[in-house]
Amino acid sequence: MDAERQGGKRPRIALAMGDPAGISPELAARLAASERVRDAARLVVIGDRRVLEAGAAVAGLAAAIPEIAVEEIGNAETGPAMIDLGNLDPADITPGEASLAGGRFAVENFSLALRLAEAGRVDGVCYTPFNKKAMRHAHPGYDDESRFITELLDLDDGGVREFNVLEQIWNARVTSHIPLKDVSAALSEEVILREIARTETCLRLAGIEQPRMLVAGLNPHAGDGGSFGMEEIDIIGPAVATARVRGHDVEGPFPADTVFVKALKEGHHAVLTMYHDQGQIAMKLMGFDRGVTMLGGLAFPVCTPAHGTAYDIAGQGIASPLAAEEAVLLAARMAAPAATERKPQ
Repeated sequence: MDAERQGGKRPRIALAMGDPAGISPELAARLAASERVRDAARLVVIGDRRVLEAGAAVAGLAAAIPEIAVEEIGNAETGPAMIDLGNLDPADITPGEASLAGGRFAVENFSLALRLAEAGRVDGVCYTPFNKKAMRHAHPGYDDESRFITELLDLDDGGVREFNVLEQIWNARVTSHIPLKDVSAALSEEVILREIARTETCLRLAGIEQPRMLVAGLNPHAGDGGSFGMEEIDIIGPAVATARVRGHDVEGPFPADTVFVKALKEGHHAVLTMYHDQGQIAMKLMGFDRGVTMLGGLAFPVCTPAHGTAYDIAGQGIASPLAAEEAVLLAARMAAPAATERKPQ
């Protein structure tokens, strides 16, 4: 049952088309045709209609959705609509190859989606997968989506953080895209406490009223009493203790090789890990085709499927839309309060 039939208002979600050389065009077309998405959100696809039509042809679907201008976005009150930027001829793209044209296309689409959300014109943002090499061609210095959003919207450094989400468990992390050798130096009680609080806030926005969280250690066996490192004793443990005093339902640190097992068995909602692969490996093993990446710390949700551009199957019509659908559904759940409160434009 959609949000309007439940008495709320379906959030308006901007979908930025991602890298055109992979499965992004196919995924965008599948999302525009998805009844699950239509029931949960008013989707506004941002990109080039020609690219969307090419993706629809690959998927065996029609791309018959109405076009709207940016200034008419308030009129997208029912099903999916499209803002056609006319910014890429599909003939300029070679499937499976990163390019400047593909990177520029993705950057332009994502930038507009973020600006619309910043201005309150849409309630949330989703995007189909990017290719970082192509993004760097178009935007020198591009690191990742968190950094890009921070720079584009002129936000405080470190304010945008990445979460990985499955239906049964979330993964938050203290550090993200940094070398493994730099992780220990990047840890502090203050940083860990900030991530615990941010994770709890995002879980509540997703509809979890009483979030329960576990924290992983950094070292093998969570240091084993200092035998394999002191970070658990000097930094992580004290941060968890302070968080509990502040009212957070959090426990740890626990060994990273068993913390997800414990979380699932005991019904915890999230695991906070110390670095990227510590949590990503577990999450992708549990649900590679369903995982969602959510960027938290903003006034609006930003979500994307947790997989990549899948250059190896581009144009074959076999891309699974499950993770992309879950990304839109999560963004819609998190954006629902804003959609209900927003005045008509």
